[in-house]
Amino acid sequence: MTKPRLTLEEHQQLGLRLAAIRDELLHLGTDLMNAYPRSGPEAVPARKLTAAREAVDQARCELDNLMFQEHPQQ
Repeated sequence: MTKPRLTLEEHQQLGLRLAAIRDELLHLGTDLMNAYPRSGPEAVPARKLTAAREAVDQARCELDNLMFQEHPQQ
């Protein structure tokens, strides 16, 4: 049995939520980079937030691709 796909509206809402998460990760990472050294053990949290932001960016990109495949007319 095939799983249901997201509607166009659900894709758009998910995209907005992921964009907000990405922005929050960016702001938190910037705060940490301004407060702690950019190398060594104290830089690990900021690097982890950067990796999380990049993962969200990749997920958004892949979801955009799925949206265009599933809803080509829109």
